[in-house]
Amino acid sequence: MKRELLLLGAGMQGKAALFDLITRGDFTGIVAADADIEGLERFCRERSFGARVRCEPLDVEDDASLERLLRAEPDVVLDLLPVTFVERVASKVARSGAHLVNTCYVRPGVEEAARIAGRQGTVVLPEFGVDPGLDLLLLGDALGKVEAVEEIRSYGAGLPAPEISRCNPLRYKCTWNMEGVLGAYRREAVRVVGGEIESIAADELFAQANIHPVEVEGVGALEAYPNGDATSLARQAGIDPAGLSHLGCYTMRWPGHAALWKPLVDLGLLDEGDVEVDGRPVSRRRLLAAALEPTVRLSDDERDVVIVRVEVTGRRGGEPVRIVNQLIDYRDLDTGFTAMNRTVGFTASIGAQLLASGKIPGAGLKSAIRDVPFDVVKSELGERGIALTTGELRGRGSR
Repeated sequence: MKRELLLLGAGMQGKAALFDLITRGDFTGIVAADADIEGLERFCRERSFGARVRCEPLDVEDDASLERLLRAEPDVVLDLLPVTFVERVASKVARSGAHLVNTCYVRPGVEEAARIAGRQGTVVLPEFGVDPGLDLLLLGDALGKVEAVEEIRSYGAGLPAPEISRCNPLRYKCTWNMEGVLGAYRREAVRVVGGEIESIAADELFAQANIHPVEVEGVGALEAYPNGDATSLARQAGIDPAGLSHLGCYTMRWPGHAALWKPLVDLGLLDEGDVEVDGRPVSRRRLLAAALEPTVRLSDDERDVVIVRVEVTGRRGGEPVRIVNQLIDYRDLDTGFTAMNRTVGFTASIGAQLLASGKIPGAGLKSAIRDVPFDVVKSELGERGIALTTGELRGRGSR
């Protein structure tokens, strides 16, 4: 049976997804589209993909460019373009009659596209990378093992591997976009403590009062700081945030990271806006990101590690129980794909394959928390050397 896929975007994660689609998928035809058509074609030659992939140029700012690709009527579209285009792409794909997978948080335009897809009988599966994505999958499995949920803690990390953890004073290497990292360091967080919703100002993320230690077996001691609005996580899971004693989303770094960054935040070096240098406006954040890039970029022989960890505490059968679900993955030096490439790109590829095979039934907006088969994804990732582990402690255990 004919099954065709359109991949939009062949950056770092897109190339990993394309590799996985070729080596693991069973699509009869794959079209990969990117603005950098020469780079995409070179990648396909280097990987010996041959005729299995048709490379096409894409100008995502031009509606006609995307519409031309959709006229080929792919069964599934995998959107790995920058987040600024997610709503535009979703709208076009929903009207085309194809299933859609992306790795971005849900935006209003995506919700509207999902309503259109529902009427068409197709699926929109957003938030299906690593974070968001595998964090939601791990959470859904954990929630299914607890009858009365009291606490939820969700952790994510993209770090230099332990053997290079002291590679520079930041103890950090970037596997995506440094300017994006700095933007995340200046984003307000929301969590729940004692049933009360608590907002944490963007300039207080790295305050010592907001940092706590986390021990990850096989990796070591890390520190965690608040990241993002955790209440949206609870609502997506159908849980009233006010009914929880603790709810938080956290990013983990090697110890000392927060203490180093807090003064830089206080000095305004991560702020948006420009300063004048030699009569020209220069963005503070872009300048800092550009200055750091050479220092924080992974070398070809260095590994990164990605960690996703979800802890759910509550009661089952009247007894206290704590579920710890976790993923740890390292760079594959043989293929060159970083852990971040693998956990985002391979996961998105698996999502596309599940849609094509009908393993995510129904139509409209779907969520990794409730609609994606956990055991199937766990098995698929295991075949790719990415291990999801699930653990249960009777009693509350220790953190």
